[in-house]
Amino acid sequence: MPAEPLQAYDAVLVLGAALRRDGSPSPALRRRALHGASLVREGHAPVLLLSGGRRRPPRTEAEAMRALALAEGVPPGRIVLEDRSVSTLENAVFSHRILAREGWRRVLVVSDPYHLYRGVWLLRRLGLEAHGSPAPGGREANPAWRWAYYHLREAAALPWHAAQLYLMKRNGRM
Repeated sequence: MPAEPLQAYDAVLVLGAALRRDGSPSPALRRRALHGASLVREGHAPVLLLSGGRRRPPRTEAEAMRALALAEGVPPGRIVLEDRSVSTLENAVFSHRILAREGWRRVLVVSDPYHLYRGVWLLRRLGLEAHGSPAPGGREANPAWRWAYYHLREAAALPWHAAQLYLMKRNGRM
């Protein structure tokens, strides 16, 4: 998904990625967090919303991204954590709750290019004005087969998450 023209947003939302077993950020998580931090530092939004829970100890994806953002000079008062989600659907749903509570409607979503379409699509279905900004890099560090796998996974995940979101809305869980 190509980058949207950067404008004034209410928040930059960074979608989580895996942590290593020791709790350190994976390369994807690092790329996403650093890109989100740079967007906030450059003035594209006043708030950095970091979304990602804990699949295993010692910390959440959001906490790992917060440490990176602080090291990049984002003030602590401009960072908000969503630290419960463990899937892209939950990233969208739980982040939407925070965004709605704060009255933030325009959101700039950060993820890897292959993953960005699904994240933006889900947030738009939740009623937000969502645009994407892909985290740079990453492709050169991964073999072509891995990128093919990522794209195939996205092709399967989008209809699955669309169905889950539909059922959540239909059953009044949204």
